[in-house]
Amino acid sequence: MEEQKQGIDFIGHVANGEHPLLELPHVWGIDFSITKHVFMLWLVAGLLFIGITTIVRRYVRKGDQVPTGSANALEIIVEFIRESVVRPNVGDKWTNTWTPLLLTFFVFILGANAIGLIPIFEVIGLLDHYVLHTSEHSIVKALIHGGSTATGNFNVTAGLATVTFFAIIAAGTMAHGFVKHWINLVPHGLPAPLYVLLIPMELLGMFVRPFALTMRLAANMTGGHIAILAIMSFVFIFSNMLGPLGGIGIGLGFSVPVATAVLGLEIIVVLVQAYVFTLLTAVFIGMAINVHH
Repeated sequence: MEEQKQGIDFIGHVANGEHPLLELPHVWGIDFSITKHVFMLWLVAGLLFIGITTIVRRYVRKGDQVPTGSANALEIIVEFIRESVVRPNVGDKWTNTWTPLLLTFFVFILGANAIGLIPIFEVIGLLDHYVLHTSEHSIVKALIHGGSTATGNFNVTAGLATVTFFAIIAAGTMAHGFVKHWINLVPHGLPAPLYVLLIPMELLGMFVRPFALTMRLAANMTGGHIAILAIMSFVFIFSNMLGPLGGIGIGLGFSVPVATAVLGLEIIVVLVQAYVFTLLTAVFIGMAINVHH
């Protein structure tokens, strides 16, 4: 029973959480309650908005021609996305059109991935346990329940991928016109019977691309947390088998070093997954614009 309870706790760490921070009524069967991941979306968006706006306004106010400090770091990110991701895939003509969207993708996903590695709610949990002593139904208890990486939630990544889906259609329509965009989905000049196979396959491919983006990002961000929690679970398992000293021994000798190594790998994954999602979106948009059959 104890192992089952611990397993539930571990799953709760990466799940959206069954204890909403603010319960709201269902509208057309959709639950609009504010869960922890919704809160994390707002938190990441708010921090990025305030942080980037402050950096840009400070730079403009100073009137420096050469950015320094945080403005220089922001410029590096902007130039990297524009010159290394957007321009090679969508072409010079459409670079300025699609850079804002792709830059927003990269910064938001990177921010959401990174903040999920910071033990914010674990610290709040310690404060609540030793200092605050809030009730079981308080907002603090709900806040420390469940995972904190918004991009580990499939609903979040599906929302991002849905934006990509419509961006692809918009890019093709802007470049070739609405009708021509759909005609360009399949090669021209092929025998008529082949189109019976190609058209359904290309239409299916339109939905496979955002689905792949959804699964790749969410699975990678969730997998790392599950790996760390599984490694740390050895402490509880050996505590039950060998007593507290056995749990401490396996924790110091195995769980903590290995979990630290996995966490270091997670730092790389945070950056790579933001880059991959942005790059693939740029590639898909470029394919709609630059049709080659």
